[in-house]
Amino acid sequence: MPNMLNIALPKGRLGERVYDIFEAAGYACPSLKEPNRRLIFENEAAGVRYFWSKPSDVAIYVERGAADIGVAGKDILLEYSPDVYELLDLNMGKCRMCVAGPADFRDDISRTLRVATKFPNIARSYYAGQSREIDIIKMNGSIELAPIVGLSDVIVDIVETGKTLAENGLAPLKEIVPISARLIANKARFKFRRDEISTLCENIDRLLREAAEE
Repeated sequence: MPNMLNIALPKGRLGERVYDIFEAAGYACPSLKEPNRRLIFENEAAGVRYFWSKPSDVAIYVERGAADIGVAGKDILLEYSPDVYELLDLNMGKCRMCVAGPADFRDDISRTLRVATKFPNIARSYYAGQSREIDIIKMNGSIELAPIVGLSDVIVDIVETGKTLAENGLAPLKEIVPISARLIANKARFKFRRDEISTLCENIDRLLREAAEE
């Protein structure tokens, strides 16, 4: 239905937590919590349609207009720079984007720094700000292995607890930026549904502030 508000949520525990906030804010869709493998859920009475997406794809659905709004990590927004509005920091899924490597690592600025990462744009931007010459090694798997076997000097990656790094003899060296889940909106849809989306934002922000005060 064209008048429904289309909301893209990231699959997994974070998406489930985010939905609970939407539900509490008055945008419930009971079928979403039923045990099934469906990806799209509608509640005509509430005027909402939710769908689950791979976390890294939420911003694409929103940018391209398949979703009016969605929830994406700040890491995704920084890495891919989608043309969307960032409306609200949900203060969920908190972690850090860090430079990590051997705890005793010392940067030799006389040579190019080798950086393994899943986030080449974030890494490139960070080191450009330091006028540091780097060699980006784009990886997709467990990049903690890269400095251990000598493929890279350091890595740029998301750090939550630091446990994986510690278990592999590595440590966070510098924090680049804090990461959390953000509510985003398609620019055109926001223009035409400004009041509706703004009200949703205000309701969610109020709930988050109340929860923080408890």
